[in-house]
Amino acid sequence: MRRFAILGHRAVTDPGFSLNDMPGSAGRMDVLCRCVNSSFFLSHDLRRDVECYLILKGGPETTILFKGETVRSLNPDERSAGALIKKALGKICGSEFIESSPGVFIRRGGLARLLSDYPFAVLDESGGDIRTVSSLPENLLLSDHQNFTEEEEALTADLMRLSVGPQVLHADHTITIYLNEADRRLA
Repeated sequence: MRRFAILGHRAVTDPGFSLNDMPGSAGRMDVLCRCVNSSFFLSHDLRRDVECYLILKGGPETTILFKGETVRSLNPDERSAGALIKKALGKICGSEFIESSPGVFIRRGGLARLLSDYPFAVLDESGGDIRTVSSLPENLLLSDHQNFTEEEEALTADLMRLSVGPQVLHADHTITIYLNEADRRLA
């Protein structure tokens, strides 16, 4: 199982955002939606062995989980992922995941909780090249369009850091390149 966790520093936790303005009223939710799509979509298929965690920080920290093996109603456009996120945010949840729609889950809590659940590596432009490591980690943490905060840096200070290349890329492109490298190693 491959897991991607993406920090949405301004991503709202209120379901009242407009699907027509995810970059603005939703706190750059569009970035997270692109990461969901990059995590799952193949040509005419979905990756069933992937989970994607969105850590929304534009309100009480909330985590939304997409599971490739059971997700339904996800289409390869930002609006589709945004609608599933919006629906999840409409659910009353606590500290344990509850299902909001098939394959989409929500709980309160953020990065610290997720790091206690799984051992993550950080995708970071200053990390070691993914092409030179002997084995790729299964769980990867990325940030949205903003850098990690001091608190996040402290939480992740001891984690392995990997890079997909010499240029700084968008988070969704980084996921695609990482999955391509994993696919090549399995072929």
